[in-house]
Amino acid sequence: MQSYIQIDGWKSNIRFSSAHLIAEYEKCGRLHGHTYAVNLKVCGEPDKNGVIIDFSLLKNILKSVIKELDHKVLIPKESSLVKIEKKEGKVKLYTGSKQYILPLEDCVLLPISSTSVENLAQYILGKIVKKIAMPKRIKSIELGIDEGFGQGAWITKKL
Repeated sequence: MQSYIQIDGWKSNIRFSSAHLIAEYEKCGRLHGHTYAVNLKVCGEPDKNGVIIDFSLLKNILKSVIKELDHKVLIPKESSLVKIEKKEGKVKLYTGSKQYILPLEDCVLLPISSTSVENLAQYILGKIVKKIAMPKRIKSIELGIDEGFGQGAWITKKL
């Protein structure tokens, strides 16, 4: 019988706060921030002890991945609408008629085209899958990111 386990990021304190902008949308095209919660579901067959996968393992990996994003400005390196210059410990962002100059140490340049919650979910799930050797009895992993209570995006990876 297939079952799943779930981690609620709000209740388990798997959260991070970051600033970003989404140049493709006028309202979100200005620098703003969110407190994000990362939620996880792992589906599969329990082992002989009735365990799908250890919660502690998953929580520790989630926390290690989001630690790099916490209290940072998230910048999409692959955006066609955001131009980036790194120089002398600073990041300059150009988007539309706006220019931002930020300390490099306060930024994370991500290999995504937009810092939408959908793309952040895909990025974080990719990092997690690389860090965990999933047993063959695990069939899928789902990751959701809420950018505040009641709104977020989910992504599923079949294994």
